[in-house]
Order: sequence, then structure tokens, then C-alpha cells
Amino acid sequence: MRGKHSLFYHILIFVIAQLVWLSLLGIWIYWYVSNYIIFEKVGDQVSPQLVYDVQNALPFILGLILLIGLSFITALIFRHLNVQLRLNKLYDNFIGNVTHELKSPLSSIQLYLETLKQREVPAEKRKEFIDMMVKDANRLQSLINTILEISAQEKKKLLQDFRVYKADILVNELIKEACEKFRVEKENFTITGDASCEIAASKDGLKVVFDNLVDNAVKYSTEQAKIRITLNCNPKKFSILFSDLGIGINIKEQKKIFNKFYRIYNKEIPNVKGTGLGLYRVREILKAHEGKITVFSEGEGKGTTFKVELPTYDSISKRRLKKFLRNE
Repeated sequence: MRGKHSLFYHILIFVIAQLVWLSLLGIWIYWYVSNYIIFEKVGDQVSPQLVYDVQNALPFILGLILLIGLSFITALIFRHLNVQLRLNKLYDNFIGNVTHELKSPLSSIQLYLETLKQREVPAEKRKEFIDMMVKDANRLQSLINTILEISAQEKKKLLQDFRVYKADILVNELIKEACEKFRVEKENFTITGDASCEIAASKDGLKVVFDNLVDNAVKYSTEQAKIRITLNCNPKKFSILFSDLGIGINIKEQKKIFNKFYRIYNKEIPNVKGTGLGLYRVREILKAHEGKITVFSEGEGKGTTFKVELPTYDSISKRRLKKFLRNE
């Protein structure tokens, strides 16, 4: 509610400012036209020294340029404020999400430690507690690493370990690892298509891409996640269609899901955890590969398809290839 009031306030200020500039512009034009008409009617009756000539138009033109410039600057300031408001809102959401993500495993670890400290716990139960604490600690480490890696990625300090891979072999390996990591049963995912081309890629980077896609498919499925992957190559592009049968994405939100800190809320799955950084990170990694990702969904409840495209090794120029493989 506070955000809406703040936005309304800035819009009101902008509208008032524009009305002021337009009013001043109108007064300026009125002054100039009135003087012109007066000189046209009575110019021959006044002193010859008060002759109206073209130079009198100079103050008018300069004033007009000044007013238009001020109006344009005001519009730019308003646009900047509007962008900042959106960023602040996304930042607040991010802080809230990260705080929750950090607090949850920390609370769990604290609870287990207090239990171990205050009472005698059987050996079997103690091992279970320790395993859970290790799992929560790994979750914390993963979150912290994600934030640090995004920061480094934006400063172009990551993704320098490019190598040449057979596309189908690499993607099959990474997707199977991701499905095992996020407990997608073998019968619930299929990989089809012919992709015998080669690509220049960062294996670690693409691992993050497929981990996020599989993780999202699991999170946003009301039942067991079912994933279908189709691979295809042409002389210039290697493409991957990654489809799930999850809750789908509203058409209006499809353009926003790759934005930093943006998260989809769905009443069917209200407790989905995350920071809103996963798909943003995926997009930036693929940009570093000079590839891209797009999304398609017919709407809520109708599943989602992501299309990943990467340039083939043969289509990359020598200059770009040298940049990709500089650390090989």
C-alpha cells in the first residue's frame, strides 16, 4: 500500500510539473503573438525607433527551447524515479526472501544443537540430527555462493572455463545429474532428439542453467514433476526445449521471470522457496555463451516450455572463439 501511495505521489508531482511548463509555454506564446499583433496593427503609428524586426524572435525561440528542455528533463527525472521505485520494491522482496532462506536453515541447525546440548540423544538419532545440520549448512552455503557468483558474474569474473563439448553428451550428463540431485525419477524425464554438433561452453555454467530449470520444474509442479527435453542442431544453433507439466506461467508474467529478484506467486503452491535470482542467473550465463533463453506457456495449469539456444562451434568466429577458449 505504501508503494502505491509513493507511486501516486510521484505521478501527481510529474503531472503538476508538466502542467506548469505547459502553462508557462502558453503564456510565452501568448506574449509573443500579442506583441506581434500589436506591432502589425499600430507599428506604423509608433516611433520609428520601435521597429519590430526578426531579432525580436530570438528571446522567444530561446525561451521556447528552454521550456521544452525543462519539460524533457522533468520527464527523464520522473522515469528515473519510477525505475528506482521498481528496483526498491524488488530489492525489498529480495531482502525478505533471502532473510527467510537464511533464517530457516539457521533455526533448524540451532534447534538440533540445543537438543543435542540439553539431552542425551541415542547414537542413531544423533547421526540423523548431524545429517540434517549438514544438509542445512550446505543449503546456506549454496545460497551465499549464488549471491556471490551473481555479483562476480555481473563483473564478468566468472565463466572463463570454456571448452569444446559434444552437445548431446554434455547436456545428457548435466540433465541426468540435475534430475538425480532434485529427486526426479528416471521414468519422469525423457531426453530425445539428435544433437551431434559441438559447442564451446562452460560446463559449470550450464550445470547452473539445468539445475535451475529442473529445480523450478520440481518446485512448480503440484504432483511429481514430469520433464521432457528435446535436443536439436542446425549449422548455426544448438537448441534445447525443456518442457514440464507444472502449474504454468501467466502470459503477463512471462516477460518478467528473467528479471533480477522477480518471483512468481501461485496460490496452488504458496510455500515455494527462492530468492528470485535463479532464472536471472540462467539468462546471464547464456548471454555469456552468446546464447539466449525464452519461455512459453499457454497459461496457468498448462505447463511451461523453456527454449535454450547456443551457437554451434562451427558458427563461432575465430575472434569470438579465441575469447571463449582463452583459458583452455
